[in-house]
Amino acid sequence: MAQKPSIPKGTRDFGPQEMARRNYIFDTIRDVYSLYGFQQIETPAMENLSTLMGKYGEEGDKLLFKILNSGDFLRGIDLSSLAEGATGHLAAQLCEKGLRYDLTVPFARYVVQHREELTLPFRRYQIQPVWRADRPQKGRYREFYQCDADVVGSDSLLNEVELMQIVDEVFRRLGIRVCIKINNRKILSGIAEIIGQAERIVDITVAIDKLDKIGLDAVNEELRQAGLDDKAIEALQPIIRLEGTNDEKLATMRRVLAASETGQKGIQEVEYVFRTLAATQLDAQLELDLTLARGLNYYTGCIFEVKALDVQIGSITGGGRYDNLTGIFGMPGLSGVGISFGADRIYDVLNQLELYPEAVTTATQMLFINFGPAELAYCLPFVARARRDGIRCEIYPDAAKMKKQMQYANQKQIPYVVLAGESEMAAKSFTLKNMQTGEQAMLTPDELIARVQA
Repeated sequence: MAQKPSIPKGTRDFGPQEMARRNYIFDTIRDVYSLYGFQQIETPAMENLSTLMGKYGEEGDKLLFKILNSGDFLRGIDLSSLAEGATGHLAAQLCEKGLRYDLTVPFARYVVQHREELTLPFRRYQIQPVWRADRPQKGRYREFYQCDADVVGSDSLLNEVELMQIVDEVFRRLGIRVCIKINNRKILSGIAEIIGQAERIVDITVAIDKLDKIGLDAVNEELRQAGLDDKAIEALQPIIRLEGTNDEKLATMRRVLAASETGQKGIQEVEYVFRTLAATQLDAQLELDLTLARGLNYYTGCIFEVKALDVQIGSITGGGRYDNLTGIFGMPGLSGVGISFGADRIYDVLNQLELYPEAVTTATQMLFINFGPAELAYCLPFVARARRDGIRCEIYPDAAKMKKQMQYANQKQIPYVVLAGESEMAAKSFTLKNMQTGEQAMLTPDELIARVQA
């Protein structure tokens, strides 16, 4: 017997009901983005590796899916690299392209490539899949969608404020209670300065960003392996474990970072965001989290992460300010800030909490029973009218037994079935059956439309 086909680990199929739910998420995010004046773009699934490499840190580079060159990809390749274990060098020769890791770096490439066509500040959103060669686990996939919004060409912290308002509005509409965690890479840089480890800021942020995943002891060991001495690690402990209200944390850090100009600037930026958001009456909780590091190298200012309060799962939204990203592509000095909704994790949260509106998963609202050619001819004009009125209709394609057609309606959870036989045709009416209650009534076309739309 032939082996049953399968899909790669870390990927998923989505059937009709699942796609209806996913589109509910995408449509909600898209609607909110549009409210704030963001415009949609798309970029290719694959980019040149030269575009992607070196933008995500050493760990991120390892998670890039690389695409073998087409044709005879071994022609002219020195395979001695393989014998010497230099697989990275060999991969660079074999692969010129890779699947995008996120939407931010391709967006930076897009801005530089299309600079003359853009009006700054440029507010774009993008909803497309990304790929990471990660180890699959609950809430972590190798192929998943991101729903990004970015503003480039403006240094104003008002952009950070509006992005947090967008986050709050999206999750308010979806019914998910969330906590928005905020930090600032300048604060983290200031911390590295005062413990005498400014040159190890990347190692420090990568390690403490894993606190929720691996725990404090493992983070400390990773810091030790990165070259921090015990004195520096000990100095980090009160900061990593800092507790209290947001105001209390900021007051403490203002004292701790008194000698760091960079750290003080980060505190001022975070204070502005908290102070301005306080006047907007968000539903979401706001928390200053000094362990939030967003390990990606390109963040330079405020950084964000969103956690669902009622489900144990990783972050469902993240983002931050990046001042240098387009400089990598030859356009220095263009600042940007953005967020990314993790649609797949949001999907899992909505499933666990059963928060989808019933209308989202109702594809067909009415099924017309097919009794034969004459009845079919009678129904077809009304089916067309119902569709023009926005009612999602099907007419069973075959004049099959009534039981089979009703089973079809039940299996697809179609709420209404319409019957038209001799008596209905004579009365120029239709019989509408409610499949949930079993009630049925003979109605005129106008009455039927009104009943279903009610």
